[in-house]
Amino acid sequence: MPKFAAAIFDMDGLMLDTERPSMRAWKQAASEQGFSISDAVFSRTMGVSESICRQVYADEFGGCFPYEEIRKRAMLVLNHEFERNGIALCPGLIPLFDHLAKLNTPLAIATSTHMKRALWKLEKAGLKGLFSAFAFGDEVERGKPAPDIFLLAAQRLGKNPADCIGFEDSPPGLLGLHAAGIHSVFVKSLIEPRPEILSKVWRRCADLAAAVEFIE
Repeated sequence: MPKFAAAIFDMDGLMLDTERPSMRAWKQAASEQGFSISDAVFSRTMGVSESICRQVYADEFGGCFPYEEIRKRAMLVLNHEFERNGIALCPGLIPLFDHLAKLNTPLAIATSTHMKRALWKLEKAGLKGLFSAFAFGDEVERGKPAPDIFLLAAQRLGKNPADCIGFEDSPPGLLGLHAAGIHSVFVKSLIEPRPEILSKVWRRCADLAAAVEFIE
């Protein structure tokens, strides 16, 4: 079993249970404008850059889809829910963090979410201070599934990507980890990746705590 110099984490859907609330918010905002977003369409927007997200909706609904208006309304709905109920952590996160802390393993975040929004979520969830490095979606030209954001996270940690372990819940993120040469761990949130993507995954876990078994 390899010894890992650092651990790199996706954020939404992996550490923070935000995908389901986000889907509800987008569906509500779109419905108010007369559009119906299916689960399948929303799933194509998970873990990707905003430009790809915008293109997904344009491909589905055409130029008549008021992306910015719906996005802003969805963010308002989502913010209201987070302010009212907080942001829940995904199962197994704290046991895994405790284990990595005992090993003195530095942590980084590589998220497609833009910096301001991501930092707000991490502060709200009480996690920001646990990380040594951050890489955000608005800091790279190519978003996931390109490896850029993971390579940036490894660079900011001062570690070789091949010596890192990375955790993801989305197909684009898993492809990005593979392209970056990082040992990838898949923890399912909403999407089951295609077999050809799963074939590139180093390990699969039922939840984050299960990763403790193979990190020494």
